[in-house]
Amino acid sequence: MNRRLAVRNVMGLAKDYLVYFLTMTFVMALMFAFNSILFSKDVQNMFEVAGAMAAMVGFATFFVVLIVAWLIHYMVRFIMEKRSREFGIYLLIGMKKKEIAGLYMRENLLLGIGAFLPGMGLGILIQQILMSVLYGMIQVNYHLHLEMNRYCVLMTVACYGGCYLLALFRCRRKFRKMNIHDLMEAQRKNEEIVEKHEGAKRWLLPLSLLFLVVFGVLLLQGWLLNAGSILVFLVGLVLVIYLFYTGLSAWLICYVRKKGKAIYRGQNLFLMRQFSSKLKSMRFTMGTLTSLFTIAFLGCSAAMMFSDYQDQILQDKFPFDVHAYSSDAADDFAEELKVIENHTTVKESYVYSIYTDKTTQVNHWLYTHLQYFGDKYLKADGTVDKEKLKEEQDQSYCSFDTFMGLSDYNHLRKMLGYDPVHLEDDAYLVHVKERIYQEVGEFTKGMKIAENANDGTPLRLAGYQTEPFSQDGHNGGDYVIVVPDRVIQKMTPFYAELAVDIKGKAPADLQRRLENIEDDAESVDYKGEASGESEWRNWCFGSDTVVTYAAYYVVRDNAIPEIRYILSTVIFPAFYIGLVFVCVALTVLTVQQLSDASKYRFRYEVLGKLGLGMKEISRLIFKQLGVYYLCPALFAAGISGVIIVYISRKFIFYTGVKTSVLQYFGIAFLLFFGVYAIYFAVTYIGFKRSVEERR
Repeated sequence: MNRRLAVRNVMGLAKDYLVYFLTMTFVMALMFAFNSILFSKDVQNMFEVAGAMAAMVGFATFFVVLIVAWLIHYMVRFIMEKRSREFGIYLLIGMKKKEIAGLYMRENLLLGIGAFLPGMGLGILIQQILMSVLYGMIQVNYHLHLEMNRYCVLMTVACYGGCYLLALFRCRRKFRKMNIHDLMEAQRKNEEIVEKHEGAKRWLLPLSLLFLVVFGVLLLQGWLLNAGSILVFLVGLVLVIYLFYTGLSAWLICYVRKKGKAIYRGQNLFLMRQFSSKLKSMRFTMGTLTSLFTIAFLGCSAAMMFSDYQDQILQDKFPFDVHAYSSDAADDFAEELKVIENHTTVKESYVYSIYTDKTTQVNHWLYTHLQYFGDKYLKADGTVDKEKLKEEQDQSYCSFDTFMGLSDYNHLRKMLGYDPVHLEDDAYLVHVKERIYQEVGEFTKGMKIAENANDGTPLRLAGYQTEPFSQDGHNGGDYVIVVPDRVIQKMTPFYAELAVDIKGKAPADLQRRLENIEDDAESVDYKGEASGESEWRNWCFGSDTVVTYAAYYVVRDNAIPEIRYILSTVIFPAFYIGLVFVCVALTVLTVQQLSDASKYRFRYEVLGKLGLGMKEISRLIFKQLGVYYLCPALFAAGISGVIIVYISRKFIFYTGVKTSVLQYFGIAFLLFFGVYAIYFAVTYIGFKRSVEERR
């Protein structure tokens, strides 16, 4: 009998809490699809850094499991409270607590299994979509095929089943402590709202808003410089979110008590009373949902940032098909060319040198003026702290300024399809990353750069070039100074470079083959008598941050997919967390309102008897649900918006992407409210139908 009763109750639960059932099915599908990346042999064999994807997805899964466990626990407890009177009746007719607890556990396990099975089917579909997107991002062909790894299935079952069992066992303990009276009165107690000290609590609203403004100022002014200050900021932000809802509920109650003017407009009194009572009973839940929405906004925006970086920067970052470095300035790259010619069709190859005049004025200026370094290498008097630079061996720039001859420069420009440039004998130009030029402008003005081959006077500045030019250690770090050939002949060769233009696409293992060559690319110590230095370092990687890639050998067709894969280890988990958190939070909002629809039915019937027509009641329902749904969403949007604008500004500044600081938040906002609109529509239709049932 208990078995038939459990099946009948499960059918009722699936109908009454359809949104919860569908959300668990979808979350289960996402969990399986992303777990499949952890155990995919194809992904593991793709790159040497495949472990990074597994680590990040595993990290994301940890947080997803925590929030899913919270959702299941919340819903199991919520449903139990809603059915407390039913359980009390079971006790009255002679059932034991153990039997009721077992019945409830069986019902929820059946409900969980019911969501698990279709979730696995949907998960296989999402897995194929996910793999297709991943392979498309890294520019690798993907052929649809089913990949069912038993460890992936076991991990998904363990995570999903563990969340359910933990929630059910906690509720089982609660059953043992309850009696008939407690069960019969549980729902009524849940509906009781105690209003105490509301006058004092209402001040929490302006106080929380003041703290939010302070947090925003601290963030935008860049005062959060270390892990400790960031941790304090986050903890304070979470506390303020919870205080906000306590203050908002008290403020609304006090406003209604004082009979403010707004309560007499339309049905505002009804809306304010309903909303304040809901906030009063759900302020902790609303604070939690706001935190989830905030994390979802941040996750989606982070994914957008790195996706934008892929589209805008990567192709420009590696302009040459193959680029090789050697610390030996006399290297002819014979072995490298042999490997390249054996595995590709070479259209053109060019060996050249980067030179130095053993000065450091440009490097030191950049070390002390770029925002990336701050005042790290400045002494108290504003001069360069050379000892600190030497001690820390910062490799953003080489030990000396880097130069290139005009003929080499124009040859490389021709290989890249750029127009050649002309220089007078007494002039120089600087080829610099556009990001650096946008930050500092014409930074070499006033510097004495090289010497005129005719009269020994310093060269004059002829201008700047900012096209993509492989300046992450090859053609200098961030910059290279181009001088006439007669001037470069008086300088010392610093290191050698090989640029190769190949026909078609490079084989997937070409970069690995080049790296397997016995390379002498470790920094070589040279005696620099003229400079007074004991040694020099002729390898650097520039000042890029957020995303950096510096290698002695760079094969564009190998490097770009690898970086895309690395970036996808951020993009995919960020979307994963954001989507799950949004669905979980919206499920709680939806279930809360739909379960209360029967309670509101009587109130809307009274309003109908007072003269409100069905259209007016429908409009009132829309407003009631709209306020309830929008409050945590807009509050989260406001908080996350400030954080995202700050992060976006830093991201754009340090990566050089050409995007508005508001774009990432705007895209996240649209995606978020697209999902939001679906849940709201389902809630509105279900709520309205429930209210109209007895009219």
